[in-house]
Formats: sequence, C-alpha cells, structure tokens
Amino acid sequence: MQFKRQSKAAVSVDLTPLIDVVFLLLIFFMVSTTFTKETHLSLDLPEASGEEKTDLPQQIEVLIDANGQYVINGRSLVSTSIETVIAALETVQAGDVKVPLVITADAATPHQAVITAMDAAGQLGFVQLSLTTKKPASD
Repeated sequence: MQFKRQSKAAVSVDLTPLIDVVFLLLIFFMVSTTFTKETHLSLDLPEASGEEKTDLPQQIEVLIDANGQYVINGRSLVSTSIETVIAALETVQAGDVKVPLVITADAATPHQAVITAMDAAGQLGFVQLSLTTKKPASD
C-alpha cells in the first residue's frame, strides 16, 4: 500500500491574541488602581508672645512627655487611657471645675495624648483650659 506523503505546514504562534490580552490587563490595572499622592507638609507652628502671669491661683498641671505619659500635679499616671486621666483629674479637682487646668506637652508628644487630656477635661466640665507655649526665639 502506498501512502501519500503529507506536506508539513510551518508551525507558528499567532501573537495577536496574546498582545490583546496583555493590553486588556494593562488597561484593567490602570483603571482599577488608585494612585495616592503622598504629600509632606512643612508646618510653621505659631509662637506665642505675651506676658507671663505670676499671680495664678491654684491650678492643675497636666504634663505630657514625649512618649505620651501623663503627670498630673507631680504624680505620674500608671496608664495613658482616658479613664485613668479622668480619675486622676477628679481626684485632684475636688469637685471644683473652675480651677484652671494647664496642659504642658513636649514638642514630640503624640497629638492624641494632648487630645485625650483635653477630652478628659471637657468630660469633667473644666471651664478654664490653657496650653503652655514657649517664647519665640529672638532672631
């Protein structure tokens, strides 16, 4: 029996569908990706100039160090939770919410620590709240 020889066709891979799929994936990722623009703000914090008051009545001093630890009238708190700050302020205030409350925070103090102290004072009803600042450097 004699078989007819088949001619071998050249094998080739069509790249057009592959390129189409790659472009579709590229478009999908471009549309679905959210680009975040990170900005770094440089702030010039306000400086306070004025006269220092020396005839202050009895006051409550809340000191906050760079790590966010609280010291109220010279007594260090064991926790930084708002409940601890409220309990300490209630003990020191002796029921008088008209006593001035002075918050002194380190420049590197986390903002949340200052807000926690202010929130605790607000929950207790303090009416006189002040933040300490430093005098501007003479240039």
